[in-house]
Amino acid sequence: MAGYQRKTALGPREILEKAAEHLPEFIGLQCSRKSSHGATYTGQEGTVTIQAHRHGPFTDVTAQTDRLRTSRMDYEIQRFLNMLPYEHGDAGGPGSGERG
Repeated sequence: MAGYQRKTALGPREILEKAAEHLPEFIGLQCSRKSSHGATYTGQEGTVTIQAHRHGPFTDVTAQTDRLRTSRMDYEIQRFLNMLPYEHGDAGGPGSGERG
């Protein structure tokens, strides 16, 4: 199991909307459980649970997977979290070593 954390200026609803848009496309996962602060996605690559809780101007986002840190799913989860803008006005997106 691997865990990841990111702070972002987005609210929980926006994060969960982005997860619903990107995780099926990136990894082929489907939502199996959803609440106002989290969602669980499952598929052939494994399972990931995303939690988002607002604290002042930032939202703490955590992602827990059932795979090793070296799995494809874990790579894609890290990519997803890096797409979330840290501050208002940030574009978010791929890192300098990633293709658009």
